Amino acid sequence: ERSLRVLDSAVGVFCAKGGVEPQSETVWRQADKYQVPRMAFVNKMDISGADFFNVINMIRTRLGKNPVALQLPIGKEDSFVGLVDLFEMKAYYYNDDKGEDISISEIPDDMKDLADEYRGIMIEAICDTDDALMEKYLEGEEPSVEELKAALRAATISTKIIPVLCGSAYRNKGVQKLLDAVIEFMPAPTDVPDIKGIDDRGNEVTRKSSDDEPFSALAFKIMADPFVGKLAFFRVYSGTLNSGSYVLNSTKGKKERVGRILQMHANKREDLEKVYSGDIASAVGLKVTATGDTLCDEKHSVILESMEFPEPVINVAIEPKTKVGQDKMGEALAKLAEEDPTFKAYTDEETGQTIIAGMGELHLEIIVDRLLREFKVEANVGAPQVAYKESFTKIVEIDSKYARQSGGRGQYGHCRVRFEPMDANAEKTFEFVSEVVGGAIPKEYIPAVGAGIEEASKAGILGGYPVLGIRAVVYDGSYHEVDSSEMAFKIAGSMAFKDAMNKGGSVLLEPVMRVEVTVPDDYMGDVIGDISSRRGRIEATEDLNGSKLIHGYVPLSEMFGYATSLRSRTQGRGAYSMYFNSYEQVPKSVQDKVLTNKGKN
Repeated sequence: ERSLRVLDSAVGVFCAKGGVEPQSETVWRQADKYQVPRMAFVNKMDISGADFFNVINMIRTRLGKNPVALQLPIGKEDSFVGLVDLFEMKAYYYNDDKGEDISISEIPDDMKDLADEYRGIMIEAICDTDDALMEKYLEGEEPSVEELKAALRAATISTKIIPVLCGSAYRNKGVQKLLDAVIEFMPAPTDVPDIKGIDDRGNEVTRKSSDDEPFSALAFKIMADPFVGKLAFFRVYSGTLNSGSYVLNSTKGKKERVGRILQMHANKREDLEKVYSGDIASAVGLKVTATGDTLCDEKHSVILESMEFPEPVINVAIEPKTKVGQDKMGEALAKLAEEDPTFKAYTDEETGQTIIAGMGELHLEIIVDRLLREFKVEANVGAPQVAYKESFTKIVEIDSKYARQSGGRGQYGHCRVRFEPMDANAEKTFEFVSEVVGGAIPKEYIPAVGAGIEEASKAGILGGYPVLGIRAVVYDGSYHEVDSSEMAFKIAGSMAFKDAMNKGGSVLLEPVMRVEVTVPDDYMGDVIGDISSRRGRIEATEDLNGSKLIHGYVPLSEMFGYATSLRSRTQGRGAYSMYFNSYEQVPKSVQDKVLTNKGKN
């Protein structure tokens, strides 16, 4: 998704046998999100089970797009020898295994009818996107190849058509025609809409894709390189940048120096003196820049739209196997989190565990493997504890007195407090109010009552979980001229709270997640049934290009292992995301089970 945000176009590569696979659907939806123009390349036409026409049908039905074949394969599997160009109506034969010896001839007799049919389909699909060409076509005049290609380019850029080509990348067959098609039909940086951003006064500004505009770029990937250190990949949207110059990270408000600019070619790199509008390169020397940050000219500040990354959907607790590994693990997790914005690591303040969170079980397995492989940190991985909370349901009035006398000065604090339940999901989940009149409690001791209540609320009586949704009103009490103190009133407040929890109908609260599940239509019933069995409730469903998007709410405790379950139920074609929504009361039967398990632990 980080790459799709900065691309002007993309080629979707599909296996001629597998076609549109589950991961293809996920990446395709991400490309839809950023409205990236695409074409499709049906690869591996020479393997057993290859079926070009089935892949085209899958693009239409599974992805909900308008695929248009520009070529037809000549043969398939072991007999794949070339392709028919439907614009030129010529056959291209690949005479060696390297794709270097290419001959062009007439279409084989047994394919002429099929080629005529698919050329007609191609012309009609292209004319459908252009009124002038359609009028010409309906009058019986076939548009020229130049007219058709110009219309196809416009339709590809506007994502109305997905041009489809075929070949075998391994044997270099069809790759030359694919590269030609990229040049002919894909947009240049000047063809895509101008980038918009916000200047330092909060006004919307537009930056054209031109070297003459002020410099602006978006950092879309951070990578640790063993030779040069931190690499920040960026896409230049306007202006130019020289190696060794300074830029403003407008997202963070920090000035940074670009030590070197590198052009990356897989595992090779080339130093560049200057990059221009539309270029993608990587910078060495940027210390504070992270994924999604804007880099720009110091005198012309702008913040470009960043990238949205889904919140992690699974969390596990992790600990190093040795004490020596603790610091190394912390440093390693910080580096991994900097590289991958969908991965997070933090310490749970309530349990003290180090928690790592990611997009799925496989994602976290890879993180743990990288800890060992790259950072030499061995770790134990377990399941985290759900962060339950407690609250109460009744208004109760408590008379609390703390009095101690053991020779010399004693301790005395007395308060009457009314406890009222509040919304546990409100912005303020604890409120302390004084309604004391007539000096029943001296003013200097009243805050101590509140401090005692707030401190005691960090551990409820059911399972020792923090308590949310409390409004405590101290309205009366008494004091002793000699024995009263802030500490005595703090203890009295704490005692009042514990008494209130016992009498106020204490309940357990659990985090409930808002869940969005995307599944093919055929699996919707099964998936909805599974959500219901997890104590979930469905809010709505909507159609989504041959799939269903299910909106619902499910307790976090029921979501562990859901990624595996969903894959199993949908043959790997389902996807989901979730994020925290609210705390809700746990049903009594579930509450008893949670507290029993906590007692065992």
